[in-house]
Amino acid sequence: MRRICLTITGMVFTVLAAFSQQAPADTAGFRSRPLKIEEVNILSSYYSQTADKSAVSGGDPGPRGIGNVTDLSNGIEVKLVGWDHQRLKHTLTAGLGMDNHTAASQAYVDSSGHGKRTGTRIYPTLDWTVENLRRGTSFGIGAYYSAEHNYYHSIGLNTSLSAKTKHNGEFSVKLSGFFDRIVMITPSELIPVDTAAVSSTPARDSIVYITTASGRTEALNYSTGQVVGKGGKVSIPSSSRDSYSASFSFSQVINQRLQGALLVDVAYQSGYLGLPFHRVYFADSTRAVVENLPSQRVKLPVGLRLNYFLGDKIILRGYYRFYIDDWGVRSHTASLEVPIKITPFFSVSPFYRYYAQTGSTYFAPFKAHTAADQYYTSNYALSTFNGQYFGTGIRLAPPGGVLKTHLSILELRYGHYAETTDLVSDVIALNLTFK
Repeated sequence: MRRICLTITGMVFTVLAAFSQQAPADTAGFRSRPLKIEEVNILSSYYSQTADKSAVSGGDPGPRGIGNVTDLSNGIEVKLVGWDHQRLKHTLTAGLGMDNHTAASQAYVDSSGHGKRTGTRIYPTLDWTVENLRRGTSFGIGAYYSAEHNYYHSIGLNTSLSAKTKHNGEFSVKLSGFFDRIVMITPSELIPVDTAAVSSTPARDSIVYITTASGRTEALNYSTGQVVGKGGKVSIPSSSRDSYSASFSFSQVINQRLQGALLVDVAYQSGYLGLPFHRVYFADSTRAVVENLPSQRVKLPVGLRLNYFLGDKIILRGYYRFYIDDWGVRSHTASLEVPIKITPFFSVSPFYRYYAQTGSTYFAPFKAHTAADQYYTSNYALSTFNGQYFGTGIRLAPPGGVLKTHLSILELRYGHYAETTDLVSDVIALNLTFK
């Protein structure tokens, strides 16, 4: 928690310094105006998870199957707004996030249990939107990048279009594509070592030699499974994973108290869709193999959102989603959030979400697969389970800013999640909005 407080404090002072000089009010109407900072958001969250049956250990419920995870996430988002001579509103949003996580199961990517236990992910984003407020239309494009050491690199692109209807409705569509490179880190005991070149029990961090399928001999760090090239540089092969999605939504004001939205997504993935360090143990063998999944996947989620204004102080926000894919997964999600205004500037929002999933036809628990199976995984994220998530959030938004500063909105949210797979997690998130 000390790290969280220090991180947030540093970000707050940076933003306050940026806002130390107030820009004069613009009274030029629709005259062309350059981009200027309209809003800055600082987000920070801490996630803690306890679990067993980790996919790294092939779903083994024993000590090697521990899936405990902690994650500290921090991000900043800057929104700039300007107007051109055609009275079009331009919004440029730039963001930068960083996650630092630890995972007990990562140690067993190396079979000795001494593997890497920590990781860092960095993900910048950039979005540009143009709105025609007179016609009620908008167009946007965005770009995304994510990098996590020893795991993957991802590039994402998206474009969106929305249009308002004559009867208080709005239709929008968003097209997205993500292009990932999965680093093929294989569990060390599954790498074919040339036993003639090394001793039977190599020391930790020693260099051994493997013979590839092409007959070439390469040096290998025994603990990490990394191929060592010339000059000590690591050269690990990678595989691609491409994801495409089209999201459609239609929202409608039904009456003064009720608003609704219909959400439909179509997603397609191709490439290497598993992870090379996810083990599977067959029923008739003590030796692990790497999970094997199809190279294509089609997903179809359909959702319905309803907001009902129950007087001036209470809102009922309901949501339901049905999900289906061609791997055999079916799921239902139902949630309800009830923001309650304690004062005009302070609200509390308790929430509850229930999730039920039917597992993939390719899933089986530890030592339940057989060699006759074409595809196999023991990743419990693809199993049959139920989950419940509940908690509350608080929101403070005084008209003159928190303590008369540029901090216009302060939100704090806590949630607790529990699955029938014995996974339990807690998350606390803080959002600060400066204007």
